[in-house]
Amino acid sequence: MSARVAAIDFGTNTARLLIADECGPAGFEHVRLEREIVRMGGGFSREQGLSREARERGMACLARFGAIIREHGVSLVRAVATSAVRDAVNGAEFVEQVRRATGVSLEVIGGTEEGRLTLAGVMTGLDQRYEEALIFDVGGGSTEYTVAHGVEARFIRSLPMGVVRLTEGKVTPDAMREKIGRELELLGQEMDAAGCRPSPGSPLIGTAGTATTLAAISMEMRDYDYRKVNNAVLSYTRIREIYERLLPLSPGEQLHVPGLEKGREDLIIAGMLITLQTMEMFGADALKVSDYGLLEGLVISGDIEASG
Repeated sequence: MSARVAAIDFGTNTARLLIADECGPAGFEHVRLEREIVRMGGGFSREQGLSREARERGMACLARFGAIIREHGVSLVRAVATSAVRDAVNGAEFVEQVRRATGVSLEVIGGTEEGRLTLAGVMTGLDQRYEEALIFDVGGGSTEYTVAHGVEARFIRSLPMGVVRLTEGKVTPDAMREKIGRELELLGQEMDAAGCRPSPGSPLIGTAGTATTLAAISMEMRDYDYRKVNNAVLSYTRIREIYERLLPLSPGEQLHVPGLEKGREDLIIAGMLITLQTMEMFGADALKVSDYGLLEGLVISGDIEASG
């Protein structure tokens, strides 16, 4: 008998819930998919950590997710928190408050584990296998880069640059570019030292909100459909066109662009800059988009724990 499982990816900008029925090794069927912009990194500070408003948004979201999990008779669940919670001085306190108030037990994972699980999820949803690929996951607080040989991660690095962190920490696109450039230069040096720089021509695969939003904008998608977004391919030229179209617009004006989800309008410029500069650094003329990622990796990773 197949188990009904649930996974929560509680990110710096977006929280996602997947309820699925397991159906064999590394396979599952979607039962319900929910996502909410929680902006846990909003108002974040090194001294205070998560802001009061962010904690309130996160608590309300996880209470709702917890109720949905109970409604669906889930037997196994794993909920993980990433950059904002792991970097916050009050992160452990928030995790305990969530557990007491909602019954959801958040596990705070590091960047390497995040990269490993994301790779597992991405590989589940790809329409073809690659001998080598570079996967990057643009989050709210960090961006993970994984060099994969087949399904094996040969190199994982989490960089302290994400769309919320860049948007709130850097005033202009030029300042963002400078920060991204510094981080990518260090990434390249580490890849070279480890002998793990991707070979020319290896596919670049983007997962998470920036990549999927770019695909949705490119398709002028008013109602998001993960089946159309997953495995979509965007050229560097097309992404540059979207960037130049959105750059002069105010966040309010950007919301009129089909495919741009409310809650991302002030973050998409930072996300596009990370994407474009990553493509430039690795000589990629196209980006393959994966709607699958950390969330799906949690479902098929085999270490989901029994729900209490």
